[in-house]
Amino acid sequence: MTWFYCLIAAFGMAGKDAAETTDWMKPATWRGNFWGPAATRARSTGELPPLPTNPAMTRWADWGKAVLRDGDVVFRLGDAKALGGAFPLSRFISAATGSRFSHTGIVALEEGSPVVYDCSSDGVQRQPFEVWMLDCVGDLGVKRLRAEHRKHVAGILGYCREQFERQLPFDFEFRPDDAAFYCVELTEKAYRSQGLKLAEPVRIGDWENLGRYPLTAVATPFASKLFLTRPISLEQPVYLPGNDREGVWSSPLLENVYSGETRTDARAKAARIDLRGDLDMIWYAVASFRNRVNAVATTPVPAAKPQAAP
Repeated sequence: MTWFYCLIAAFGMAGKDAAETTDWMKPATWRGNFWGPAATRARSTGELPPLPTNPAMTRWADWGKAVLRDGDVVFRLGDAKALGGAFPLSRFISAATGSRFSHTGIVALEEGSPVVYDCSSDGVQRQPFEVWMLDCVGDLGVKRLRAEHRKHVAGILGYCREQFERQLPFDFEFRPDDAAFYCVELTEKAYRSQGLKLAEPVRIGDWENLGRYPLTAVATPFASKLFLTRPISLEQPVYLPGNDREGVWSSPLLENVYSGETRTDARAKAARIDLRGDLDMIWYAVASFRNRVNAVATTPVPAAKPQAAP
């Protein structure tokens, strides 16, 4: 049972040790949100070097320019991990909620290129779309506000930019107030700021596939008390990326632009309780631990006086 307490602690404190693919871009000397306003201005003035690129990023940049528009909601399956990489946080959220996605953001076209406003462990951030896609390990989806509502797009983007400049923190407790945001909450509230309700929040205890994680569910209220000021409850409603039945993806205010791969029955609602999900989490943790041990064992000892980088 100790494992499951740690598991939910990781869920509740998602960003505090969550690792993502783009973390390698952040210089060791940089403090704070590397995708926040200070870093954005530092890159524009040359205080920080330009962001690196590669062929895949170039392809996504070109795709984004051709497809995306102001106000689009982008969905992805991310690869955020917690507990030092032992807990696949994004994959858990996706699987437990019956969704192909774990994360959402809102697109803005700035200086001719699409950027994405969302919220991660360091707070509200703004990333070039091709950078945002580096953290996508599964499906990508794009939804667009229907034509009759597109007059509200400027206000939606204004809300995103305002929260970006305010640098509100990540909401580790998944609360309904506006003191901090998690990613889907920022998306939903940006739209609601213009009187557009995308979707209702879903009670954690009602997540479609939570029955596959019974031990995790039982441990939630107890474990989160150890780490959070206000513990997470199964009665707590949260906004979800969703699917065709609930969450932002199902919103009647949005029309489909790109739906990615459709996986029939891959995440159908679990009608009964079983332990497969919890066992998958344990297996993932064991494999992660073994990989770390092997990596340490095979890492060469550096020379006493390493040469300076060229």
